[in-house]
Amino acid sequence: MQDKTNETTALTEASRKLLELLPSILNEHKVEYGIELDEITVTVSPELVNPICNTLKMNSLAAFDYLRCLSVVDYEDKLEMNYHLFSYTKRHKMVLKTELTPIEPKVASVSSIWRTANWFERESHDLFGIIFDDHPNLNSLLLPEGFEGHPGLKSYPLHEYKEW
Repeated sequence: MQDKTNETTALTEASRKLLELLPSILNEHKVEYGIELDEITVTVSPELVNPICNTLKMNSLAAFDYLRCLSVVDYEDKLEMNYHLFSYTKRHKMVLKTELTPIEPKVASVSSIWRTANWFERESHDLFGIIFDDHPNLNSLLLPEGFEGHPGLKSYPLHEYKEW
């Protein structure tokens, strides 16, 4: 890992310790580390999301027992999934990121790891069309039955939209 001395100043002491520990916790996986504002970011390929999330929850040094939020960013040429994690016991946080193709966005569900992921994944499926493999129930959460399209995407047409 490269020297991040200047970037780590915004991190809490707990997050600085986590940044030092992450390479040993995730040593068997190919990941990319970063710091954005006051959070550590770890970027992985989609097929590693589930095993890495499981490791981050079960490893006693990481102990990420809470999925704060799951968000999607549409960059038009790719969709970025962001898993915002927090550890109540260790008091550190981080964001796990992965990039999906907008043509067939697919990633494994983490709802078996964190129960809160169930609703976050259903919301992401409704708004962005992301398929979560092994999700227990991807029925629509926000949109009416039979709704066509995914209104969270930048490419979704806003019919007859007028500013008021």
